[in-house]
Amino acid sequence: MARKVTLCTAQWGDLPLETLCAKAKEFGYDGLELFCTENHVDLEKLSQDYCDSVKETLAKYGLELFTISAHTIGQCVCDRIDHRHKSILPARLWGDGDPEGVRQRAAGELIRAGEAAKMLGINTIAGFTGSPVWHLLYSFPPVSPDEIKAGFQEVADRFKPILDFYRDNGLRFALEVHPTEIAFDISSTQTLLEALDYHPAFGFNYDPSHFAYQGVDYVAFIEKFADRIFHVHMKDVWWSDKPTSAGVFGGHLPFGHPDRFWDFRSIGRGKINFEEIIRTLNRINYQGPLSVEWEDSGMDREHGAAESLLFVKKIDFRPSDIAFDAAFEKK
Repeated sequence: MARKVTLCTAQWGDLPLETLCAKAKEFGYDGLELFCTENHVDLEKLSQDYCDSVKETLAKYGLELFTISAHTIGQCVCDRIDHRHKSILPARLWGDGDPEGVRQRAAGELIRAGEAAKMLGINTIAGFTGSPVWHLLYSFPPVSPDEIKAGFQEVADRFKPILDFYRDNGLRFALEVHPTEIAFDISSTQTLLEALDYHPAFGFNYDPSHFAYQGVDYVAFIEKFADRIFHVHMKDVWWSDKPTSAGVFGGHLPFGHPDRFWDFRSIGRGKINFEEIIRTLNRINYQGPLSVEWEDSGMDREHGAAESLLFVKKIDFRPSDIAFDAAFEKK
């Protein structure tokens, strides 16, 4: 096995940290990717003593930490805030629900997540950005290019102070490129990088499951942004080989509905070509962890977590340091 395999705790937020550590150890994981939530990394309790207690709990079970995740916080930095965001934020960040107040508090909390990372002894924070223009995706009524450009500029204006703090403190932000974010495919990712002036603290939490069903080349993404792959999620997705009653946009059907065109699946049970992902990660010399983000509406999560670990350990391998035909070369 070439890389450490960790478990993203976002889908396990109902469990206390120690309970989850015990399960992850039993499954055989090398570590955890801790989500910023009350049970795992509670930013409201932030102090060095608190972070030391988190590290001690992981160490008790022989688990490592490489990354923390602040997806729900980051989503609220640039989104058009409405009633839905209340459900993904603690009350102190929601406040009175005034949209600009929520965005400002979320931006401050993302800096606080960076402070937590430093106290935990790591340098990578994964998350979302949100988007002020996602609602304009289909472009009808017609949307002007200037309006889209202004949306990217707004994200840059809101995120650059956060990224400056990260840069100045040896930290980096890894965006999970994803529908509903300002960057959701290769083209929009390139536009975002340009808007951010290629900020050195900005990179990506690569997750192929969000590209494949869109028709985006998920292997080409790794190659194009090779120097900015800061973290990797191992997550699978299935999509239909024939037309369905609900297409790529989902038909307002919930995950797991049999009429959907696509759905997330436990790793190895979808259609992602992980062989090519591993070979490409080897070519770009990615040495970070492979973090299992388990999402499968039709499977027990403990079965999925254990099965996913075995799949990742089987599919991951080190690159060769010699040519296979080197033995035939004349001396």
